[in-house]
Amino acid sequence: MRFQTNIQTSNKFPEVRIFQPEPFQDHRGDIWTLWERGGILPGDLEFRLCKIAKSKKNVLRGLHGDFKTWKYMSCVHGEVQFVIVDVREESDTYLQCEEYVLSDKNHKGVLVPPGFANGHLCLSDECLYHYLMSYEGEYIEPHEQRQLFWNDDRLNINWLTREPILAKRDTP
Repeated sequence: MRFQTNIQTSNKFPEVRIFQPEPFQDHRGDIWTLWERGGILPGDLEFRLCKIAKSKKNVLRGLHGDFKTWKYMSCVHGEVQFVIVDVREESDTYLQCEEYVLSDKNHKGVLVPPGFANGHLCLSDECLYHYLMSYEGEYIEPHEQRQLFWNDDRLNINWLTREPILAKRDTP
C-alpha cells in the first residue's frame, strides 16, 4: 500500500526538500511512507547508509556536514529541533540557518544536500532520530566532517535549551 507524500522546497534554500507524508491512521496507529525512490532529485539518489540516533531530552548532536553526502532526516519517535546551516562559502546563503520541528506526530522529513551542516536537539523525554545517507565513494567519517559549534555567534540559532547535553566533539 502506497501513501501520498507532499514535497516542498525550503523557503530559504532551494536545494533542500521537505517531505510531508499523509499517514494512514486507524485504531491501530499510523503508517506512512518515509521515503520512496523517484525522479524528483538529482541523480535519483541511492541511499547507502541508514542510522538511528537514540537520545534523551536536551541531547544536542551537531552541527556536522560535508560536501558529498545527501541526508534524509526524520524523527520516528519523540520530537527534535532540527537545524540546517549552509556551509558553502561561495553561496549567497553562507552561514544562514533554517530550522524545523521533526516528530512522530508530524511525520516530516528533510532532505539536506551536500554543503550543509545539520544538528538536532531532542525536545521530548526520548527520541529516535533517523537518517538515510547517499554519497559516492567512501563514507566520510565524523573526524573528516565540517563542524560548527552549536553556540556559534555567527549562526544566531535559537536552540530550545540553554544547557544542552553534548558529546566531547561538540563542546566548544
